Amino acid sequence: MSNAAFPLIPVTRTAPALARRGAARMALAATLACAAFTALFAAPVQAAPIDSLIKSVKFDDVDGVNKLLAKGMDPNSVDNQGYPLLVLAAREKSDKVGAALLANPKTDVEIQDKAGENAMMMAALNGDIEFVKQLIAKDAEVNKKGWAPLHYAAANGHDDVVKLLLDHSAYVDAGSPNGTTPLMMAARGGHVSTVKLLLDNGADLTVKNQIGLTALDFAKTYKEPDVVEGLTARLQQMQQK
Repeated sequence: MSNAAFPLIPVTRTAPALARRGAARMALAATLACAAFTALFAAPVQAAPIDSLIKSVKFDDVDGVNKLLAKGMDPNSVDNQGYPLLVLAAREKSDKVGAALLANPKTDVEIQDKAGENAMMMAALNGDIEFVKQLIAKDAEVNKKGWAPLHYAAANGHDDVVKLLLDHSAYVDAGSPNGTTPLMMAARGGHVSTVKLLLDNGADLTVKNQIGLTALDFAKTYKEPDVVEGLTARLQQMQQK
């Protein structure tokens, strides 16, 4: 086969093209290396203001909360689970942050989470009497319709909170959406002193919920013998009058 079938390309024509391609590759490699170096030493991504605010609430960081509120953050913001800041503060027992939020005129003291729970209910559940006092001072509703703060305080046997709420005209026989009363919740939890406190303040032990259960039935169902004994004695006293 003759060389005519494969004509030689002069070196003078190929060298410049190869040089240009090599330079292009080197430039691309340098660009990529520079980008990688920049990314390696770039400043970390800053957390969104709402994330910082929520974190400050959870850790009772009142300075952090005040700084963000001063910058215009909404005191009624909610986290990604639907908890408003005030409810979150009550749930986490962040009392200093709670006080700061309550001091803000824009804060809605009755704001609720997705389950219909507000700060008063969470504070009552936790037995956080100071937070409950702060909320009452801000005219928070003691007799919330449906599940009320008194239900929550009675459920965990927080007698001091129960008494405080009753002293501020909480309805002792408040009925939940299914007719459950605070006395039933106290009986269910086996809280003898709370049961006595409610009874001494006029709770009706004959009230039935929607499925016909009384407080005594709750105590029997949840096997709370001390409460059963106490309620049975009260019932006998009533029948003898």
